[in-house]
Amino acid sequence: MSSPDPQVRAARNHTTPAGGRRPVVAVTGAATGVGALLTERLAASEEIKQVVAVDERRGECDAAEWHILDVRDPAIAEKLRGADVVVHLALDLDLGSDAAARTAYNVRGTQTVLTAAAAAGVHRVVLCTSAMVYGALPDNELPLSEDAELRATAEATGVGDLLEIERLARRAPRAHPGLNVTVVRPAILVGGTDTALTRYFESPRLLVVAGSRPVWQFCHVEDLCSALEYAVLEKVDGELAVGCDGWLEQEEVEELSGIRRMELPSAVALGAAARLHRIGLTPSPAGDLAYTMYPWVVSGSRLHDAGWRARWTNEEVLAKLLEEVTGRHTVAGRRLGRKDATAAGAAGATVALLGAAAVVRRARKARRR
Repeated sequence: MSSPDPQVRAARNHTTPAGGRRPVVAVTGAATGVGALLTERLAASEEIKQVVAVDERRGECDAAEWHILDVRDPAIAEKLRGADVVVHLALDLDLGSDAAARTAYNVRGTQTVLTAAAAAGVHRVVLCTSAMVYGALPDNELPLSEDAELRATAEATGVGDLLEIERLARRAPRAHPGLNVTVVRPAILVGGTDTALTRYFESPRLLVVAGSRPVWQFCHVEDLCSALEYAVLEKVDGELAVGCDGWLEQEEVEELSGIRRMELPSAVALGAAARLHRIGLTPSPAGDLAYTMYPWVVSGSRLHDAGWRARWTNEEVLAKLLEEVTGRHTVAGRRLGRKDATAAGAAGATVALLGAAAVVRRARKARRR
């Protein structure tokens, strides 16, 4: 995967926006994760005039102009003045974050950035949510188009925040005439990420809920960054879904990963997940399980029509994910220490879940004393 990116070469032969003028691009959340990768990519692009990086700490890209502040600070408007495009990536989707604090940061931050961008004369804001906003449902089409109804609920980690961000994106052009908003929705993101869906592959067995139809589509962070660059350069706009071409059936995932399945009745799996989360033993609510049960694969047709193609295949991203999670051990979304992991691996996931149920009973008894 180290060969020169054909999308970068194609981008540099493409007419730049604003009649050929190279844009100034601001990136929030620029010090870490996808924000750091995108900042480096844009700073190296011949089509970008300047990158303005905004975060609560300075990142490693020396070519960017850094501003250190919280994205909820209204003073950000002055820092965005002169920018043509803002890519807002300062989101907290950490499994360990307090849910109320996470929502306050994500929603307030997005509101502030949209208002500040309009006040600063920015003409385009690019937001990044997730294909999870479509919802994982048994009657979903394979694949979903970008225009498919957003049928997710707020029951999975962070999805309520993402749905509110989507609502803010739809309202922004009406509230701020002249401001264009592009929303990018990646499939399961892989590449230095830690989510309930990547932790699924840290388990000793792959949990399959009886009667469900799991299918898997991934998105490598490099492909997400190239899609975001397409949006920045105005090669495509509107609501964009991004991921590898096609999908993998559960049987293919099991064959490629070498991890065997553990099948449980729906009531048992969902009930255990809900109880374990309710008493704080696992970070993932029961709603996260839906995304391992039913399809939410996206077509990415708008990006494809604009000439964008994913460099990574689902098979390659799954291999990368398995490489990243080597040595990690998770049961029901909860990371285990080495001693616990050895026991779980030896006994199998069924015994581990029964053990978790015993922990629930012990916790209840302790509270009664």
